[in-house]
Amino acid sequence: MSSIILALIIGAAFGAVLDRVGATNPNWIGKMLALKHLHLMKTILLAIGTGAVLMFGGQMLGLVDVGHMSVKAAYVGVFIGGLLLGAGWAASGYCPGTGVCAAASGRKDALFFIAGGLLGAAAYMATYPAWKASGMLDDIAGGKVTLGTVPGSGFDGIWAMSGDILGIVLGLVFIAIAFALPERLSGEGRLSDVPAE
Repeated sequence: MSSIILALIIGAAFGAVLDRVGATNPNWIGKMLALKHLHLMKTILLAIGTGAVLMFGGQMLGLVDVGHMSVKAAYVGVFIGGLLLGAGWAASGYCPGTGVCAAASGRKDALFFIAGGLLGAAAYMATYPAWKASGMLDDIAGGKVTLGTVPGSGFDGIWAMSGDILGIVLGLVFIAIAFALPERLSGEGRLSDVPAE
């Protein structure tokens, strides 16, 4: 029971942070994807970079159990799914996490986004045998692999170099990019908030 309570607390805190940085506002997301206002992109890059440095550094120091590392298999369908997710994100202004947070903050348009996502998931489940038979879900590039080799993870690395060091370096690159990017690429002023509908 305590793990459920902890998950609810962490989820609520994460949702509050997403709302605070503007990730639940489709106007902000649209401006980011159009490369006009980069505040949210800078925040995302900083969060990913910091998380990578802490996770891979923690693994190297033995503070983070490598057994918790989860790697998803590469297959053609996941790339098509990524393109569909990106197109849906651009069209709606929401990704799955931000859509749920936006609905919790009172945005009615986010409820339609969630309903569409659930309908899409149901359609995928109903047609799964056809997708499986098509070969689009077969592993490619070795299936579950990482860029570098992480000792004790049970996953093969594409390169023999240390995956922990590579993860820290990539994390630092993301952090550097986050600080180097300007807030805006155009002369637009502060974004106006879109009221909850």
